[in-house]
Amino acid sequence: MSRPAISTEQRRARLLRRHRLVADEYADTPEQVAEAVVGLHATTPSTVFLSAWARMEAFEVADLERALYTDRTLVKQLAMRRTLFVFPRPALADAVSAVGPRVAASERTNMLRDLRRSEDFPDPEGWIEKARAAVAGALIGGRSASSSELRQELPELSGSIRHGEGKSWGGVSSMGPRVLSHMCASGAIVRGPNDGNWLRSRPRWTSMSDWLGAPLELTDVAGGHRALIERWLRRFGPGTETDIVWWLGSTKTAVRKALSELEVVEVDLDDESVGYVMADDLEPLEPAPPTALLLPELDPTLMGWKQRDWYLGPHGSHLFDSNGNGGQTVWWDGRAVGGWYQRADGSVGVHMLEKVARPAVKAIRERADELSSWLGDARPKPGYPAPFHKVLPGG
Repeated sequence: MSRPAISTEQRRARLLRRHRLVADEYADTPEQVAEAVVGLHATTPSTVFLSAWARMEAFEVADLERALYTDRTLVKQLAMRRTLFVFPRPALADAVSAVGPRVAASERTNMLRDLRRSEDFPDPEGWIEKARAAVAGALIGGRSASSSELRQELPELSGSIRHGEGKSWGGVSSMGPRVLSHMCASGAIVRGPNDGNWLRSRPRWTSMSDWLGAPLELTDVAGGHRALIERWLRRFGPGTETDIVWWLGSTKTAVRKALSELEVVEVDLDDESVGYVMADDLEPLEPAPPTALLLPELDPTLMGWKQRDWYLGPHGSHLFDSNGNGGQTVWWDGRAVGGWYQRADGSVGVHMLEKVARPAVKAIRERADELSSWLGDARPKPGYPAPFHKVLPGG
């Protein structure tokens, strides 16, 4: 029996519509934006805000800050691939359940490795447990504190290790922040208020349960995998096993087990690979109108799949750095066709990687002007400049 097929054109329609990247699908709230992509990438602070701008008709910085810090309906969490995301609360519980134990264990293993190399830590495991307990005790009652404040206050967080002895990149690093990352991955503490503006991350740490107003309701790892993979399939599907394993930062064994327990079907893709969708999600979507997009670096749409040729074409080496970080991209009709950047005067310029028709050029320039106007005096500095930046004037 032959498998159903989903064309590249239909995949692009799904991408645009389900990720709320066309005008008739724009979100009304930042919560809807995050739900549309499971979670927003937050490694670079400005990315979350620029991703929301790209998906809302009238977005203001205060809209997202309200969701993050007042209503707390969106929460920052270290999750898949040890990447910082902004999740809606239901997806937060799924992410911590599915990948929290794996990321937390990795953080602990790496800390133990470095602590054991230093003569200053005779009991590495005991040091970690005492440091965790001290942080938990300092953050009771809804209190929040910065990393610096906690290190000054808690002697249990003192201590540093040397790395890269004899190397040009060698130096000394404090262990305190790594304890906080370890506790964050497990869902014990969370990045609460931000002492910086939307361009700068200066988080104050607090108890997860205090921040949410109730304990985070976790399930087992397998249940978390099923829930998170279903969320991904309904927003990003069809996708291959390779896509899912990469996005989740998990193992083939875990992904295959989850897929076997979900109501999914295999579909043929135009590149002759096999993808997966939920069994009730085979109906085609209405094609999206040709749309100009300017997406920030590490946008969840850009970073949603491991196998990206169907929307990157030949441009991957110009838009992704050697570590796999995607830069600021220009899209037309569901494909990445260039990159964007800010000029010295703050206006947004575009660097096209292929020729597009005049209507596309006009729409892309108009969108760049809209972003220039929205940014005003703000200068979000790319944390991961794409290779095309090297050929820009002054690059």
